[in-house]
Amino acid sequence: MTKFGIGQAVRRTEDLQLLTGAGQYTADVDWPQQTYAVAVRSPYAHAHILSMDTADAEAAPGVLAVITGAQMRADGVGPMASNIIVTQPDGSKMVDPPRYALAEGKVRHVGDPVAFVVAETLEQARDAAELVMVDYDDLPAVTDTDLADADGAPLVYDEAPNNRCFTWEYGDEATADDGMAKAAHTVRLKLINNRIVVNSMEPRAALAAYEGNAETGRYVLHTPTQGVHSVQRQLAQDVFGVDNSRMRILTGHVGGGFGMKIFLYPEQVCALYAARKLGRPVKWVAERSYDGFTTDKQGRDHVSDIELGLDSDYRITGLKITLKAAMGAYISGFQAFIPTMASAKMYSGVYAIPAVFLRVHGLFTNTTPVDAYRGAGRPEAAYLLERLMDKAALDLGIDPVELRMRNYIRPDQMPFPTSTGPTYDSGDFPRLTRIALERADRDGFEARRAEAEARGKLRGMGMAYYIECCGAGPGEQADIRVDDAGRVTLYIGTQDNGQGHQTAYKQIVSDRLGLDLDRITVVQGDTDLVERGGGTGGSRSIPEGGVAVRNAADGVVDKGKIIAAGILEAAPGDIDFADGQFTIVGTDRQVGFEEVARAAHDPSRLPPDTEPGLDVKVRHKAEVQTYPNGCHVCELEIDPDTGDLEIVNYVVVDDFGTVVNPLMLAGQVHGGIGQGLGQSLLEETVYDKETGQLLSGSFMDYCMPRADDIPTIDFSYVDDIPCTTNPLGIKGAGEAGAIGAPPASINAIVDALKNLGIHHIDMPATKHKIWATIQAARERQAAE
Repeated sequence: MTKFGIGQAVRRTEDLQLLTGAGQYTADVDWPQQTYAVAVRSPYAHAHILSMDTADAEAAPGVLAVITGAQMRADGVGPMASNIIVTQPDGSKMVDPPRYALAEGKVRHVGDPVAFVVAETLEQARDAAELVMVDYDDLPAVTDTDLADADGAPLVYDEAPNNRCFTWEYGDEATADDGMAKAAHTVRLKLINNRIVVNSMEPRAALAAYEGNAETGRYVLHTPTQGVHSVQRQLAQDVFGVDNSRMRILTGHVGGGFGMKIFLYPEQVCALYAARKLGRPVKWVAERSYDGFTTDKQGRDHVSDIELGLDSDYRITGLKITLKAAMGAYISGFQAFIPTMASAKMYSGVYAIPAVFLRVHGLFTNTTPVDAYRGAGRPEAAYLLERLMDKAALDLGIDPVELRMRNYIRPDQMPFPTSTGPTYDSGDFPRLTRIALERADRDGFEARRAEAEARGKLRGMGMAYYIECCGAGPGEQADIRVDDAGRVTLYIGTQDNGQGHQTAYKQIVSDRLGLDLDRITVVQGDTDLVERGGGTGGSRSIPEGGVAVRNAADGVVDKGKIIAAGILEAAPGDIDFADGQFTIVGTDRQVGFEEVARAAHDPSRLPPDTEPGLDVKVRHKAEVQTYPNGCHVCELEIDPDTGDLEIVNYVVVDDFGTVVNPLMLAGQVHGGIGQGLGQSLLEETVYDKETGQLLSGSFMDYCMPRADDIPTIDFSYVDDIPCTTNPLGIKGAGEAGAIGAPPASINAIVDALKNLGIHHIDMPATKHKIWATIQAARERQAAE
């Protein structure tokens, strides 16, 4: 029997279905008597709604309903609640205005939905949506995060002076000030972490139905999520005020999530309400520009003022950060968590920093809400630290690698309690750095730089070392059921968004039960079938879900030993299990897993007082995070006359602890690096600062990375530093590439430009920005 256990490079079992067109995304699903919906959106970033006339739209051909916020509130539909509430230094709670699915009285960003039109066909709904007449009184807007709290800036909410949703502090300011006072050298940097549109391959969608009468009926929603149970809870308890049992959520295949599909959106609420009102299914599918660019939750958007202290030996004495984080127009999901609790504990990075103090101002702006995006706070912290280390090295005239080596936490110091809270259980940062630099041939770089200069090119090499905390969350349940033929079905509440969870979970089950992968089925994405689940996010699916699966599989073996003992006429304690066979220890007498499964379903073959079946249900909640880490090295060339950039070499060496599937792991890292390079070199959400209009609202204006923008990646990993806080030894891996790529690439650009006196460039370092920076530097040098 062929086994495909932990550590093997198994091809993804889900790919055949997807590549042959048999995948089923929400937009592929159609229900009988289905209707179609279109949202009516605000063309203004900030405006009072003076009136709304829906009569012409309601009279249009095929129109079944034109839904407004007033109707929904009158029918008891509640607001979409925040998941995280931040407490301010004075003990007060952050400003948390309620957000309803459809705006009333005021719109606060371009694309804010004000009505929901339902018709017999999509074309009829689109035509009718244009007939909804809304009279707006345009107001001044604020879109610049750095200026949002300035005196006189337009207020998004009257109850939030200076647009401050919250101020939040972390660390001991007095200790950090003392560290700064002792510093022989001080380095300062102002840093922009640019806002990006997630642009998952599959747009958002919602297909809703209502079954039964108004009092006791049941809502059903098919929608792409990163976990059906969280969406169920929010819709049932917060919005519609019903028991969870009256809200069924279904998720099929998901074409990318990256954090954006964790959250509840207005269109899901509107579709359910409309389905209840009409007694027919209602389908809404986002259009990329009209809906996606304007209303999908966006990422990043931080402005940081940083101060770093170092002693005479260039060892860090203290770090102070003042951070402005855009909330956008509404509070949502984990939005307030990202720049605060998610990132604060990572501001010590891989360095022995004795004192860190962080002050965060969460600011409302007339923009699409910002929330979790791949890494969710960890990329922001790593980018800040790794840019700061290179800036310090350049300012002080020390080699950036040497500066890091002097400040790294050493492996002999593990477990290491950081000044920001986490205790790192394992890691060898100097070793991975040496491996990465050797693979990147740093010793030969200066010769390559000189050769490039002879060709008129500027060549640079940059490194970045990241660490993140992940792999722990709300906990996960694995429910394994074994039929009488020995086939296994796993029910689990994480949600695959393209990562290959099905394959990874099958490998864990195969590893423990000795079954071929084709005898294992994974079920997810249905609140009727999967009892509970924490969803997917924070690289926790395998560290938490995988451990639950392993423990459940071990429970199956334990049950099987009792039944096998009865078949073999032995004591359960004398039964061993390996490679799908139950064996009496020290003998060749054995019985296979399939035979034990058959016996488990036959009451006549069960030992006395033995419960039938081999089914096992196990919950696991990780109490401690895992800390994956690694070194990225980027080498690139720049044409100073055009700003064109080419990455000529990219090396990454990671520590992920135990690896379930090396092939899928490489895919995760490659994809993350692609997204990281997209942010650092190409992508930027741009709003007009006067009107708040979205200027980068389509793929004509928003530059996504293409295949020829992503270099060949030299990826390797060490697997001899297992995580000691995770029973499988696994450290999460899903976000790692997106964390290390931005600082490594920007550091390489600055290294290429440093002889022009350039010590920093903000993301995205587009070729126009690089060219303009070079021209400005040349003009300065000529004037000196």
